[in-house]
Amino acid sequence: MALEALTKHLSYGRLAIACCALAVVCSTAAIAARYRSSRHSPPRHEHTHPIPYPNLELPLQVNGSQYEPLAWANVAGWGDDDHLAAYKAFRTSCKPIAAQQGAPAESKALGSSLRDPCRIAKGLDLGDGTKAKEFFEQNFVPLRISRLGEDAGFVTGYYEPVLDGSKTQTDVYNVPVYRRPSNLFVRGKTQASVGLPNSGPVYRKIGRRKLVPYYDRAQIEDGAIAGRGLEICWLKSQTDLLFAQIQGSARIKLDDGTTLRINYDAHNGYPYTAVGRVLIDRGIIPRDQMSMQKIREWMEQNPDGANEVRRQNRAYVFFREVPLSDKDEAVGAQGVPLTPGRSIAVDKALHVYGTPFFIAGQLPIESEQSKTPFHRLMIAQDTGSAIVGPARADLYFGAGADAGKVSGRLRHNMQFVMLVPKGLDPVARGHKLPIPDERPSAKIAKLFPQTDPAQDKAAAKPADVPTATVAKAGSKDAARSAAKSPAAKDAAPAAAPATTPVAQAAPVAEPVPLPVARPDIPQQPEKRRYRRYRHHREQ
Repeated sequence: MALEALTKHLSYGRLAIACCALAVVCSTAAIAARYRSSRHSPPRHEHTHPIPYPNLELPLQVNGSQYEPLAWANVAGWGDDDHLAAYKAFRTSCKPIAAQQGAPAESKALGSSLRDPCRIAKGLDLGDGTKAKEFFEQNFVPLRISRLGEDAGFVTGYYEPVLDGSKTQTDVYNVPVYRRPSNLFVRGKTQASVGLPNSGPVYRKIGRRKLVPYYDRAQIEDGAIAGRGLEICWLKSQTDLLFAQIQGSARIKLDDGTTLRINYDAHNGYPYTAVGRVLIDRGIIPRDQMSMQKIREWMEQNPDGANEVRRQNRAYVFFREVPLSDKDEAVGAQGVPLTPGRSIAVDKALHVYGTPFFIAGQLPIESEQSKTPFHRLMIAQDTGSAIVGPARADLYFGAGADAGKVSGRLRHNMQFVMLVPKGLDPVARGHKLPIPDERPSAKIAKLFPQTDPAQDKAAAKPADVPTATVAKAGSKDAARSAAKSPAAKDAAPAAAPATTPVAQAAPVAEPVPLPVARPDIPQQPEKRRYRRYRHHREQ
């Protein structure tokens, strides 16, 4: 029995030793894990409040605009248009859209949503206007859009000038058309980049590192870049060149019988100043008579004044040759040929190329005084430095003098309806947004009025303090203590009239302050920790 008890005692001892060893190992592992987490985990914030709203995608957002979803039946003039012509222009824009891969480079309202209707249009070879109308109605949602605070958009017109020129400089043709200089520098772009920005700063390099603003119009006209082999061709006058720069393209009828096509390639970085605006401000041409033809006539009759007015626009455009024939239309910023009467230039900072816009109103198409009904579905295929805003468009009318006459007299307010792909239906997406708490009933709002503490504090005056004191004295306990005091008895008759109106307001509770806004917790960058070692010299 003694031997058996001794054996059992020894086994219990071994078990206790094993448990102690296991506890030491577990505590060591816990300390090591805590050290590793302290080194690699991001720092914890003292205030960690969960965000009460889900991270949902917002409805369609176009900066600086207001918009209203419509039914197709409420789009004025929608049924009067030639939808087949608009469908063909839309399919032209679908070619570069279909070639895009991944997310768009710039974040815009429509994003990549046009890929779906373009994919459907690729499989349809429509030859009927009714079916083309059904295509737009089945794949888009109409959205009336305008600048914030305005009830309409604004349109102008542009065209492709046909000018006389020469490949060599002569006494008649002595105004150079320059290609993009090699010392022109745009941040984030190289000379090989396709489509340099048409706005923003542009520099020229001096040496290897120094950057200065590029030459303005006056400096270039005075010969700042002359003699460097940049001349594409030569024109008759600076007015011809100015009109080509304003329109962004031109057809040059050369003296040898051939035609040269030029397109916008770059700019010198200065903001565009409309010479028509200068002439209006100076009272030279009345506002109601302003047109491109009036500007040209005045400049031809006043060459000295034209030189000074033209240089008020410091912006200067450089061109490139394009391999187009006389039968081909000009190529827009989207990289597709423009369609006269269907292509428009829009603000590329807000809109996506290929977006359909239904523009309605009255325009002087037939003559300067005519009010021709204009209800037409247009496709965004181009841009311009002067085209800024959500409901701003430049209507393309083709090439030649007739197109120039029509486009030159357009400066009109029009209604804009943007066609949004159904994948971005703002009404459907708006239903997914978090809804704020319901407002309290009229009775609760009267008993517990909510006020802003900051405004109440700012509006408080010294004269309000006695009133608050009297209001507190209107309670039963205050009245009882006042009755026990002899001084209060003597003062009671005089104080009674002043306390009467306050006593009537006593049942109303004090204002309840608004809840404090959720604090904005900045995300601190992770701090790396380093172990410090002590180095001891050996004695």
